[in-house]
Amino acid sequence: MGQRRRTYSTFSDVSDHFYDINERAVEDITLDYFYKPHTITVLSISLVGLVYLAFTRDDSSIESNLWKGGLCIILFFLIISSLAFPNGPFTRPHPLIWRSIFGLSVLYFLSLVFVIFQNYNTVRYIIGWACPELKNFTLVLPLYAQNCDNITLERMIGHVDVYVFAHIVGWIMKALLIRHYGLCWVISLGWEFTELAFLHLLPNFAECWWDSIMFDVILCNGLGIHIGMWICKKMELRTYHWESVKDIQSTTGKIRRAVLQLTPETWTANKWLDPNSSFMRVVGVTILVILFQVTS
Repeated sequence: MGQRRRTYSTFSDVSDHFYDINERAVEDITLDYFYKPHTITVLSISLVGLVYLAFTRDDSSIESNLWKGGLCIILFFLIISSLAFPNGPFTRPHPLIWRSIFGLSVLYFLSLVFVIFQNYNTVRYIIGWACPELKNFTLVLPLYAQNCDNITLERMIGHVDVYVFAHIVGWIMKALLIRHYGLCWVISLGWEFTELAFLHLLPNFAECWWDSIMFDVILCNGLGIHIGMWICKKMELRTYHWESVKDIQSTTGKIRRAVLQLTPETWTANKWLDPNSSFMRVVGVTILVILFQVTS
């Protein structure tokens, strides 16, 4: 009797691919101690610390009790997330860090869900209670679309502030995430049109034409995209061979290997669209662009 051979469907391949990304295993482990499970040890230390703080602190202040209780909830949620959440697609410098970041993202999302069901006055009251210095704070938004006909070198230089450098760094990070010139420029120009569409909500979205074109599009966006894509090209051409820190003899070499632990394990170029892309691929990329506009 012939043996039955197992066949794999397309759905099985997709499921396995999703699992490999969601639970990516760490390869070439050199320090075994940092990758062994320490669940019982961590939970035991956490419970001992919780009991100690619960019975030794001063509980006479209601605000102090609420603050410490909330911080303790956040701390335990991050501990549980670091132990139970999936690794995700990133393993450098350690999956524990990315699990904790995922936990913080979940907490942030839950806080936004809570805020959705509050009115403006309630949100202001919560902020004033959490940060008393902001209780009577009023945000004054600067207006940029003033005297746009007055174009001088001194005025242009005066527009260069910390936000310009933050803008450039932000687009460097976006380029490292997207890794595609065309998609980066679509998102960049799309945001300029988004600002024009929502001028009635935020008046400071209005900018002089030269500020929008020269500083936003060309200087901040363009320079950030170019630097980010340059880094991507360097990472693509790099040969990835990771040597164990135990096999390195010199102290300088060990330090260098420790610093390189902060860099990606591998690097893959993204090809979002090509002539053979399916309709759903185009829809997925369009949704990605829209989500970038919404989050911005």
